[in-house]
Amino acid sequence: MGRIFREDSKSVIFAMDHGVELGPSVFTSDDSLDQRKILSKVVEAGFDAAMITKGVARSTFDVWRDKLGLIVKISGKSELRPKEERTLQSPIGSVKDAISLGADAVALTVYWGSKYEDKMMERFTEAVQTCEDFGMPILQLAYPEMEGGNNTDPDTVCYAARLALETGADAIKTYYTGDRESFARVVKCAGGVPVLLSGGQMSKQSVGFLRDVENVMAAGASGVVVGRNVFQHKDPVAMGRAVIKMVHEGYSAEKAAKLVG
Repeated sequence: MGRIFREDSKSVIFAMDHGVELGPSVFTSDDSLDQRKILSKVVEAGFDAAMITKGVARSTFDVWRDKLGLIVKISGKSELRPKEERTLQSPIGSVKDAISLGADAVALTVYWGSKYEDKMMERFTEAVQTCEDFGMPILQLAYPEMEGGNNTDPDTVCYAARLALETGADAIKTYYTGDRESFARVVKCAGGVPVLLSGGQMSKQSVGFLRDVENVMAAGASGVVVGRNVFQHKDPVAMGRAVIKMVHEGYSAEKAAKLVG
């Protein structure tokens, strides 16, 4: 955990599992499509860790080695499968794969409330046991995905955070609930397990996303996991540095936005 979270117990993690989850079209420039180029910019910005798949980790080993903490995402789904089956995360790697790559942690998604919840819960708890055998931390992407429900409702996100705690997560990535007061409840429901904001879709204005970061940090979050708001940005290095300044140095959204231009 010390290679992912700094001494202030906070972390800014770059996420790039989108090639599996959403496909190549999510990479809106040639630089972001090239995993080596974008991870080089992530290293330059000073991110604490990157959450990537084993395939990307293997092909970029020389880029991130000894420069970033490595979290290997070992579950995923594609947009090519039938729509009704997209709330099932399937294995795309293993804890042992992560260990062989020198990873510092693994990550799995659980879509709480989906009709496939039982399968994902079983896979997560099995991964927890393997992680405990090897001393490997595990990050749960605790995402409510109830058909017809409001999946960012504060009560629902609080429940998901609590489920992540109860099932053995060492850190939790989850949805923003819209304001700092409700997100403070999410942090409280996590019972001391570090809670990280899920960056989500690219914001139309950088300052809008930065205000969300400001709110979750004021709510007691331990950091953010950000992907599209960095790799789809016109200046990924500047945007990354702005978020890092907010998390680790307490910059306001307005002050951080000046770094982006």
